[in-house]
Amino acid sequence: MRTNRLIQYAIYLLVTLMGGFYLTDNHLQTEKDLFELDLCSIENESFLDDEELVYKLYYNWKFVWIPAGEVKFKVREAEEYYDISAIGKTYSSYDNIFKVRDYFYSKIDKESLLPLEFKREIEEGKYRLFDSISFDQANRTALAVHGKTKETAEEIPFEFDGCMQDMLSILYYIRNVDYSKVPKGSAIPLSIFFDKEVFPLTLEYGGQEKKKKIKGLGKFKTLKFIPEVVAGEVFDEDTKMKIWVSDDKNKIPLLIESPVSVGSVKAVLKRHSGLKYDLDSKL
Repeated sequence: MRTNRLIQYAIYLLVTLMGGFYLTDNHLQTEKDLFELDLCSIENESFLDDEELVYKLYYNWKFVWIPAGEVKFKVREAEEYYDISAIGKTYSSYDNIFKVRDYFYSKIDKESLLPLEFKREIEEGKYRLFDSISFDQANRTALAVHGKTKETAEEIPFEFDGCMQDMLSILYYIRNVDYSKVPKGSAIPLSIFFDKEVFPLTLEYGGQEKKKKIKGLGKFKTLKFIPEVVAGEVFDEDTKMKIWVSDDKNKIPLLIESPVSVGSVKAVLKRHSGLKYDLDSKL
């Protein structure tokens, strides 16, 4: 397998971090018991202004873990909403192989944690994408501006059946779920909108893992999640992606690991600042 393909797989984890978990197929079914959440409103108890999370992305090449890039999340608080941004990029040493410069932005209502606006500007190798969405959550509609560039993008209106998240806001929504009320092994159904389509998501809650070692950070009390993934070029049919989140009031992702069709990729928390609470899940 070419090195640039493995770097692309590492970038899938970047997108996973944006969405909190990997996208499931529209027709993918789960045999797990479903745990329904209120998708239209949740109180923010996990993050505040100026929080910053930085993740390091790795791919496995010939049994060696090689760092490929980073993604940085930032929260800014205004009077009625949160500005949340995420910037992902490959390291300069890999830019000649497969250069990535991705920008994500979500404007989230403080009362409901539902997105008001979303923007995505993608530069991955020669691939370009501009995706901007204005949400009207009360009327269950959105206006998407979608295309290769902002100048050539097309305006497209959409209607929804219920409240909708975007691929960045969903991460901050699920951080505020009270998992003490979620039975271990149950599946949480969610939905997000981007790329002119609604994507149903299923996240299995794997319960507590009390002594999880995180590279460079030490051991933590964690909550474990297992997203369903779609078999294809990247994932085999039996692939199990795993996500470990700090078992404290912050509930920040610490580690994402996934085998791919050849090798494996992972994203590890590199540094953090501005957390609302002490990271007391650290042992």
